[in-house]
Amino acid sequence: MALLLGTLRTSARRSSRRVARVFAGFPKSQPQAACAVARAMATRQEPLLQGPPPPAGAVAYDYLVIGGGSGGLASARRAAELGARVAVVESHKLGGTCVNVGCVPKKVMWNTAVHSEFMHDHADYGFQSCDSKFNWRVIKEKRDAYVSRLNSIYENNLTKAKIEIIPGYAAFTGDPRPTVEVNGKKYTAPHILIATGGSPSHPQESEIPGASLGITSDGFFQLEELPRRSVIVGAGYIAVEIAGILSALGSRTSLMIRHDKVKEVKKTPTGLEVCVVTSVPGWRPTFTTIQDVDCLLWAIGRDPNSGGLNLNKVGIQTDGKGHILVDEFQNTNVKGIYAVGDVCGKALLTPVAIAAGRKLAHRLFECKEDSKLDYDNIPTVVFSHPPIGTVGLTEDEAMHKYGKENVKIYSTTFTPMYHAVTTRKTKCVMKMVCANKEEKVVGIHMQGIGCDEMLQGFAVAVKMGATKADFDNTVAIHPTSSEELVTLR
Repeated sequence: MALLLGTLRTSARRSSRRVARVFAGFPKSQPQAACAVARAMATRQEPLLQGPPPPAGAVAYDYLVIGGGSGGLASARRAAELGARVAVVESHKLGGTCVNVGCVPKKVMWNTAVHSEFMHDHADYGFQSCDSKFNWRVIKEKRDAYVSRLNSIYENNLTKAKIEIIPGYAAFTGDPRPTVEVNGKKYTAPHILIATGGSPSHPQESEIPGASLGITSDGFFQLEELPRRSVIVGAGYIAVEIAGILSALGSRTSLMIRHDKVKEVKKTPTGLEVCVVTSVPGWRPTFTTIQDVDCLLWAIGRDPNSGGLNLNKVGIQTDGKGHILVDEFQNTNVKGIYAVGDVCGKALLTPVAIAAGRKLAHRLFECKEDSKLDYDNIPTVVFSHPPIGTVGLTEDEAMHKYGKENVKIYSTTFTPMYHAVTTRKTKCVMKMVCANKEEKVVGIHMQGIGCDEMLQGFAVAVKMGATKADFDNTVAIHPTSSEELVTLR
């Protein structure tokens, strides 16, 4: 748990520092111009825009969104509600990573794995016949059908909102006014949002011979059968979640993290042969070979989908990995061009992209000049087995911010009541991080059955600045695991 949280937060802090340095000299947004546009749209007039005229033959909108994922669609629909004429450019299925190869199908598979786990407890709860054979193809068919329904719902919602869908890939042109070209046709707008998301990273053959024999999380959702032997490479959310799903459903699964490095992958008549070297400080490296692998999955990070946008044509700045640099208002360094979501490389979570996109729409089209997303205290869950929930600062982060002497930790470990009659047992662990004399709750971290659902309400309390006394003064709901957080001593 500490490894997962530390990796995510370290990356976010580094990204924030880079952005702060770069944006010291960036042009400030011009809310007066944005309000003029909003007022013009409210009376259904063409906005009075300064600058060079649009390219000849270009189709003009108030708001042009590149990317039909969670952040882009949320921003587009909110802008349309506020009166903007909006178009969305999308090269694939609507919904982006989350709907098609991310949160949604992942959660279906996680729920499937939870059923498999609970089946082991059926006899303890008095059910005599508990034998049941799992059919991967059944859940895959139902899962894919659900995703297809969501794709249709997104399309219908855009149509109802009178948002034009432009299929294809967008790339910026060299025109004086920011313009993109899609399938040979040009489109322009005074406000252009880049919300193209990201894609799973894949090691090169030059780095790891045979790496191309593996798949990524995208390929996981294309598997037609449950793998018998799986190797997952990575230590982040995606790696842990997929490894847990496969293991719970009956695949013999190995998770390669930290000191375990894949050196080579070979194809054999019985499957893949994965050669691994384990290097632990103070010990000699050891070499092992995992044989008969029929699913090698790389979960080693994600890359921004920014390479094909021709960002250099308009001078948009990126970091070394291609993430688009934005300020606290989602502005790029080019006036009238913005970015939200995974393409920015900060807090790669669907609700973050949605919230940032909506805040941006309100700022641009409703004169809410200070509308921006607060990236502090964002709750998140790792859908592991059991799940992990976290919001706010870790213990180390709190001590660094407030000083060790000003931080107090409350924690508990217990067996959930679900296991009162089961042979199989899992623990639930909870930690509350408090700061200063008033013991403001600045972090809550938990792992156990139900933690994925119980965290959301406690995240509200942390966001509001609740203190330990506020938690103590809340009457517990008994018997639940969540009551432990209001009875900590």
